[in-house]
Amino acid sequence: MKKNGYNTNLASEFHVISLLHRLGLDANLTLGNKKAVDIVVVRHAGDAVTIDVKAVVGRVDWLMGNVPSVPRENHFVVLLTYDGKFEDLHHSPRVWVIPHAELVQLVKSAKPPSTMKYVSRSEVTKLTQYENAWGFISGTNAI
Repeated sequence: MKKNGYNTNLASEFHVISLLHRLGLDANLTLGNKKAVDIVVVRHAGDAVTIDVKAVVGRVDWLMGNVPSVPRENHFVVLLTYDGKFEDLHHSPRVWVIPHAELVQLVKSAKPPSTMKYVSRSEVTKLTQYENAWGFISGTNAI
């Protein structure tokens, strides 16, 4: 199968939706191609959180093209890596659930003339408190 970013992102969004539903959460995929919110989770009436999903197939940094630089309350970024095993259906991706305010501090700019922004894989893999931290989304973990 030909790998492309669209397939990776779509598969990753549905993976996250699946996990959230398995946790008993009301999670909904948003529509649109250029957005900073991929999933909305309604925890109770008047209490919702939003999620931006970023995924990579290989062991590389995550690009942060549309992630807002000003911290957003009740917003999370879920980072997934397939570690080069995207097509291996026996392999589950590694996942980090990071509050947006924390992620903003991790975003770096590439060297000029590039204007690309990214989050370093080597930094994220050290953030064990965020790996599979689904309690942030459900509201059972304090931020």
